[in-house]
Amino acid sequence: MNIAWKEMKKNKAKFLILGSIVFLISLLTFIISGLANGLSDDNASLIKDLPEGQFYMSDDAEQTYNLSSIANETQESILSEHSNSVAFSIQRGFVNDDADKQHGVVFMTSTASDLFENVKKGEIILDNSLKEDGIEAGDTLTNNQFDCEFVVKGFVNQKKYSHSPVAYIHTEDYKQMYRTEEMQLLFLPDADDSLSLSGLESFSNKTFLQTIPSYSAEQMSLNMIVWFLVVISGMLFAIFFYMMNVQKIGLYGILKAIGVKTSTLFKMMWTQMFVITSASLLLSILLSQLFNRIAPDGMPFSLSIITTIQLTLVFFVIGFIGATVSGLQIRKVGPLQAIQQGDV
Repeated sequence: MNIAWKEMKKNKAKFLILGSIVFLISLLTFIISGLANGLSDDNASLIKDLPEGQFYMSDDAEQTYNLSSIANETQESILSEHSNSVAFSIQRGFVNDDADKQHGVVFMTSTASDLFENVKKGEIILDNSLKEDGIEAGDTLTNNQFDCEFVVKGFVNQKKYSHSPVAYIHTEDYKQMYRTEEMQLLFLPDADDSLSLSGLESFSNKTFLQTIPSYSAEQMSLNMIVWFLVVISGMLFAIFFYMMNVQKIGLYGILKAIGVKTSTLFKMMWTQMFVITSASLLLSILLSQLFNRIAPDGMPFSLSIITTIQLTLVFFVIGFIGATVSGLQIRKVGPLQAIQQGDV
């Protein structure tokens, strides 16, 4: 421990440069991870907020929810057998306010259930992001496909689907708008993939998210960037300590000659890695959490404490691996050989 501290004090510039690079990479990783989570919520918070269960759509829909259609007989049979199940439909559309300004929404309707908002005919409940557009409770909205008007009953917090605010409407109003008598999807809470229903394809919560257009590609791209940054940080540790070890071959030879164990030398590297990583991550966590609080409302950014802790542990593991791999050469160094090769 003392050797590690003395070396860090002696070579402040080198360790400061490494710490600065780790700080920048970890900060960028936290920011991108927060952006990925924010976009995920903005794309599918309506689905992500549901409990674990199974989604069902018709086999011939080819895993495209808006092409799915559940026969009324099938729907009634399943809802009667599973008391907590729900049938629902999702469809893109728009509403016009009093000033005839158009607002894009995703209309959502369902059978009676505690999982979704229940509204009466002629009423509508909107995601609260539409408040920013000037819509208030009690306002009257219209739709070109709907013969009547919608009265805004209230708002819900963070209910988005495919990056659009959700608008809950009554089942009869939905059927009139889209000229259909059948629902698109079924959801059975607490069910698993062992429950198969004839003529229907099942999806877990995670796999159903992949049926949302752009969700998979969007998340895969951002997560790939995050993991590339994590790998780069591990490579930085490996390269840095490798170069340091090459320069200290002679020193290691002397230390081994006077009886210092190889395990002690490894502990010295691990201590240095831990100190550098801890300081860098602490600063990047503080800045990323500050950004999480001051990010503009319109920016989809969400960095939870759990995600932060997970990424922090990953950085420590990667740093440990990088430092250890770079130090494997120490085990092969003999005292006499190292002294002869080193510049002491």
